[in-house]
Amino acid sequence: MAKYFDVHPDNPQPRTIGSIADSIRSGGLVAYPTDSCYALGCKMGNREGVDRIRSIRQLDDRHHFTLVCENFAQLGQFVIIDNDVFRAIKASTPGSYTFILPATKEVPRQLQHPKKKTVGVRIPDHVVVQALLAELGEPLLSSTLLLPDETEPMTQGWEIKDRLDHVLDMVVDSGECGTLPTTVIDFSSGEAEIVRRGAGDTTRFE
Repeated sequence: MAKYFDVHPDNPQPRTIGSIADSIRSGGLVAYPTDSCYALGCKMGNREGVDRIRSIRQLDDRHHFTLVCENFAQLGQFVIIDNDVFRAIKASTPGSYTFILPATKEVPRQLQHPKKKTVGVRIPDHVVVQALLAELGEPLLSSTLLLPDETEPMTQGWEIKDRLDHVLDMVVDSGECGTLPTTVIDFSSGEAEIVRRGAGDTTRFE
């Protein structure tokens, strides 16, 4: 049965954020709101957590997982990024974008694309997620909470708890969430390629 955490959207309660972070460090799988839509998250390096996300979403090994980072200093530890790409990303960050970039050796092989050796990264514009990332001190391994054969993510924490109570350890609720996933931009070739149009405006990448 998943624990349900009701978190204030503007002033997240430190004790509650600490409890969520402790559970993630201990191997827990969380459904949490972002500046785009709900996501599934676990500790980076949690192999069982990755397998559980794959099972819930029925993903194959070509799926790009995302490392949700607190800031650019953290992001730079996990992806290779040149100056031109850095400037392009910085102009849209924090925000509802996921950027696919070559992974560094800090990224577990299980999380990298098997052929391209890339990984998704993003810095969200969301008070609750930023508080959680600051408490964790490391990225949160994530994937959009979009169930198989469904076209839109769930927007309410209570609905997620009701439907996925048996496969999650935690549900974080800070109010209604959006339905659009992040916009995904692939910079692995050095040029911007729009992979998915979502919550983030794509104008600057076209």
